[in-house]
Amino acid sequence: MRSVRIGVDTGGTFTDVVAVDEQTGEITTTKTPSTPANPADGFMAGVRKVLEKAGVENVAAVVHGTTVATNQLLEDRIADLGFITTEGFEFILEIARQSVPDGYGNSYFWVKPSRIVPVHRIRTVGGRLDHTGTEVRPFDEAQAVEAARWFRERGITAIGVCFLHSYANPEHELRMREVLEREHPDAVVSISSDVLREYREYERSVTTLVDAAVKPTMRRYIANLADRLGMPFSVMKSNGGVLSAAEVVHQPITTVLSGPAAGALGAALIASTAGHPSVITLDGGGTSTDVAVVIDGEPSLTTEGSIGRYPCKIPMIDIVTVGAGGGSVAWISPEGTLKVGPKSAGADPGPLCYGRGGTEVTVTDAHVFLGRVPPHLLGGEIPLDADAARQGIEALAGKLGLSPERTAAGILEISAFNQSNAIRQITVKRGLDVRDFPMVAFGGSGPLLVCRLIDILDLPSVIIPPDPGNVSAFGLLTVDVKNDYVRTFVTRELPLDSAAEIFGDLERQAAEALDREGFDTGRHVYARSADLRYYGQAYEVRVPAPAGPLDEAWQAEVLDRFHEAHRRLYGYDYRDDPRHGVEWVNLRVSGIGPITRPTIGRKPYGTAEPEPVATREVFYEEWGPAPIHRRADLAAGTTIEGPAVIEEYGSTLPVHPGFTATMDEFGNLEVRREANPTQ
Repeated sequence: MRSVRIGVDTGGTFTDVVAVDEQTGEITTTKTPSTPANPADGFMAGVRKVLEKAGVENVAAVVHGTTVATNQLLEDRIADLGFITTEGFEFILEIARQSVPDGYGNSYFWVKPSRIVPVHRIRTVGGRLDHTGTEVRPFDEAQAVEAARWFRERGITAIGVCFLHSYANPEHELRMREVLEREHPDAVVSISSDVLREYREYERSVTTLVDAAVKPTMRRYIANLADRLGMPFSVMKSNGGVLSAAEVVHQPITTVLSGPAAGALGAALIASTAGHPSVITLDGGGTSTDVAVVIDGEPSLTTEGSIGRYPCKIPMIDIVTVGAGGGSVAWISPEGTLKVGPKSAGADPGPLCYGRGGTEVTVTDAHVFLGRVPPHLLGGEIPLDADAARQGIEALAGKLGLSPERTAAGILEISAFNQSNAIRQITVKRGLDVRDFPMVAFGGSGPLLVCRLIDILDLPSVIIPPDPGNVSAFGLLTVDVKNDYVRTFVTRELPLDSAAEIFGDLERQAAEALDREGFDTGRHVYARSADLRYYGQAYEVRVPAPAGPLDEAWQAEVLDRFHEAHRRLYGYDYRDDPRHGVEWVNLRVSGIGPITRPTIGRKPYGTAEPEPVATREVFYEEWGPAPIHRRADLAAGTTIEGPAVIEEYGSTLPVHPGFTATMDEFGNLEVRREANPTQ
């Protein structure tokens, strides 16, 4: 019996679905409008739609990328959250860090945002550990009971617990959780030694509180989905792995970059298959654009990320998000200048051209007005109201004193510069030359501005995968099960026996999780890494650590990798300077359960000249007829010269004058600036 694995990525505007036939490897894709009021409705509609399209009833597995936790944080929907910490440290959230956004030149104007938990909802408990985990003062159970009852009496049911130095010894936090389970059984509790067993109290506290804040929402959502789906499923994590929904509800913070992480991984596989191991990825959706860097087939990871204003010190793919999507709203500032985003019209009511009651001009409306997208979406499933887009653009142009064409082109130019700024953040600010990387553009709106991005950033080329609107959903089917474990161990002279004991303990935790996920012991993979710094530095550099026994050769290899990574990041190292010792800070293990990835098929080469299916008036530098091509009609080796438009089910590629789009053997369109466009 035929069966499929399904990937479902819920975005702000559309829910994208991909099904891979387990027997033939055939890929079926579709999209359906998202349902922000209840994302599970869009999820189930997408599953039913792709099964009908594939002609299959049997589902082997479902993997989901969700923005439920992300949206709750971005929209600041944090309520009824409590915090329990060590006696004397009740102001840890107020003190926070000394850093000021945009540097100290902004310190006069910057207003400190409200804390994730206000001071009046913080309780403290006596007891103290030192940095080695040795108990200095015993845990005060009477105070713990008093704190638990205080939260119960006030109906506060989401509670984070972070005690000083619990990364070294979780005993006091475990006892606090026992007290809460006994005295306040309705509470949802997160303890820092489970969420982030790593030092730096402020970041550990906030990360734990974020986990506690999103737990109730994620548990309701996962339970609703599981009930409606009628089968177990997995959820994408921010670190580039997946985990069963049954496990994810215990660590929901790991899903905060669920969808964008899947897109970066899917694009990485597509690009490396086509011979591009190092690329920039750009995922353009209806609400935002997410960009990442892939080096040698692997997206860059960070533990210094944040979601909205909340630092989340968990391993996540290094992604920069900017509010520049198809639904981004064009507006006039008080100074009278045109702005675009970050506000979005979303899926409901959406852009003016959706005809659902939208009242504000969006990026999509500008594309429709200029003829760069067809008068419908999803192959005709969603007709667009071009007249509504035109009227909105004309009204906005009247307020600006510009022609409608200049106004619409200006909207797209601002959106392109917003996207280019995000790309510079993740390349130039990290010491990478953007001109060295091709870009993979995907998502429903990702391909629309690639010609301008090539000009602005001097990119060598841009790759548009097949079904670009479904790359994130495809990426969900390419990733392994993955769990990360960390232990802080600060020392300048690493005792190898102690390090081996820590790695062994972390690998045992990873093995238990992989066993629960159904992986046989022989399929377990453990990836070690370590965070190191030069003594006196405040932040670390993470480097991979070899497998095998820990001996002097192992230690020398890790140190060599650290010096090399430090030089690559900062332009210098102290490899040969004995005055600058190296300090070990964190030891890490990733437990990986590998899956079978879908294969990307080749496309036959063709000899015939591509025939356009129509001609449409399109505005690039001026109005003019542009041939319209269907992507499905193009063979490998085909080159389309601009001006032209290439359309497909989930996305559109406007090819500007002076640019070409060539299809490779894997069905990707590679967009380049012509070498001699004037000749």
